[in-house]
Amino acid sequence: MIEKVLIANRGEIALRVMKTCKALGIKTVAVYSDEDTNSLHVKTADESYYIGEAAPAKSYLNQEKILDVMLSSGSDAVHPGYGFLSENDDFARLCEKNKINFIGPSADSMNLCGDKMRCKAAMLKAEVPTVPGSPGIVENADEAEKIANDIGYPVLLKSVYGGGGRGIRLVTNDKELQEGFATVTSESIAAVGKSAIIVEKFLEKTRHIEYQMCRDKHGNTVHLFERECSIQRRNQKLIEQTPSPVVDEAKREEIGALVVKAAQAVDYTNLGTAEFLRADSGEFYFIEINARLQVEHPISEMVSGSCSICYNSFWTKCKM
Repeated sequence: MIEKVLIANRGEIALRVMKTCKALGIKTVAVYSDEDTNSLHVKTADESYYIGEAAPAKSYLNQEKILDVMLSSGSDAVHPGYGFLSENDDFARLCEKNKINFIGPSADSMNLCGDKMRCKAAMLKAEVPTVPGSPGIVENADEAEKIANDIGYPVLLKSVYGGGGRGIRLVTNDKELQEGFATVTSESIAAVGKSAIIVEKFLEKTRHIEYQMCRDKHGNTVHLFERECSIQRRNQKLIEQTPSPVVDEAKREEIGALVVKAAQAVDYTNLGTAEFLRADSGEFYFIEINARLQVEHPISEMVSGSCSICYNSFWTKCKM
């Protein structure tokens, strides 16, 4: 039984986790930087600890410092929230090594989900449909050009290490592909110091549908219905809605079963999100797993019957 949770984050998500912990009788520990000395999450927690300067690299991303606070405060679990260390498998492994419960997927599962090609291979093995494209990382622009001609333009060049709309280029012919390959490679190296490119068929008139999923350490798996986030700018979500207007009950059940398969395929635990593209023809294609709680999770709470802010039925009592 968890007795004390350190929240390795700040702001809205830290407060949501704290309020849920309080409802469950679990003590909470906040961490804060120079920037957040007077923040509400610092005042709300049962205990608060200073971890460094305002720059995240010297505070919220400082794994050793956060580990020191976990150990000195007697915390037996850590919730990473979203952002910062939430998808850092090294941090999850550090927690596992020190017998601290990382509230999220295991380090191995997180590492697998973060490797888009290994994750895609796991989905194909589990018979979860994926977007047509390269079977693995393409070594150079000429190889990418051959694949693009095989599957047909337009295609997307995507960095395996991309995210948040970065490291993606839409190309419609060989000339654009040659130029785009160099650009995506440069962006990836500038962002993370390395590059690995894949090619995927660009599906026109698609909708972006994602399912929140939950799986415990005994293998019990459920999905918490879909969210639609098709309204985007520069590949970043602007509006989330649920239920999706293009998903009927039969399709919801069909794709929900694929989500359960996806979670099992990567041995996922805790909450996460499986993301799909819905083609204009109605077909769904898996694109990735976000191995963390997402910013948009509250709308899933709303439709699944409870709200972590007040722990009451959303439809009857929540005053959020």
